[in-house]
Amino acid sequence: MSHTDTATVDPPPLHVASRLHAFNRYELKYLVPVELAAELRDELGERMDRDLNSPVGGYGVWSLYYDSPELRFYWEKIEGLKFRRKLRIRHYGDPAGVTDESPVCVEIKQRVNRVTQKRRITLPYATARQLCDGRELVEHSPRERAFVHEVLDLAVRLNLRPTAMTGYQREALVGRAADTGLRVTFDRRIRGRDRDFHFGQDGAENRFTVPPHLSVMEIKVNERTPHWITDLAARRNLSLIRVSKYVQSIEAFGLAPRSVFHLAALEAGAQ
Repeated sequence: MSHTDTATVDPPPLHVASRLHAFNRYELKYLVPVELAAELRDELGERMDRDLNSPVGGYGVWSLYYDSPELRFYWEKIEGLKFRRKLRIRHYGDPAGVTDESPVCVEIKQRVNRVTQKRRITLPYATARQLCDGRELVEHSPRERAFVHEVLDLAVRLNLRPTAMTGYQREALVGRAADTGLRVTFDRRIRGRDRDFHFGQDGAENRFTVPPHLSVMEIKVNERTPHWITDLAARRNLSLIRVSKYVQSIEAFGLAPRSVFHLAALEAGAQ
């Protein structure tokens, strides 16, 4: 159910749990060959646990990114603005089975200096499309009001539209004890497309946007990176890299001039 006038929204009782989830963290990214990624995963597994939501072999992550006709969010990333945002709809798992009722996350990911902030709400896929594509106010709880209105403001004010989709297979590890704020992910088979944006689209064609022999390793922490993680990165000669899966898709499909983030440069740097 959707509404076009805020006055017509009947908010649920205040005791209803909000679907809004928000968190801040620091992220470090490395581009590594898939064989080395497997070794690193096994070594990290000696001090970390597999995420309960991450089965053996990992799980699919698919994201539909929205941008303005001038690719405002893309250029904010390229120019390295201290404050920048992105709007996306994200689905975890196999996109082939997605229906209007399937749960997805509407998410605003933003960067404030060195801190990555994410805010998201879980909605049925059809409702998420009403909000982001239809630019209609959807039913929400009082706690979700600010977020829903922020999504609407961005979509209307910047004339946002579906621009690129990314997909990859992710394996995730989480820290133990004193490292409970630590999370390490390995993303492989990173691909995307610039059309057929429905998650459940039959026969949609994807293209690798990062060479398939490479994996993106991300270290995510709430505050400080544990010393044993930085020691591991130094011992393995890992180099930090600025890489955005959204930017990779934009450039792979020729939607904007290629920049220093282009996958050819990434591949050369990984030799």
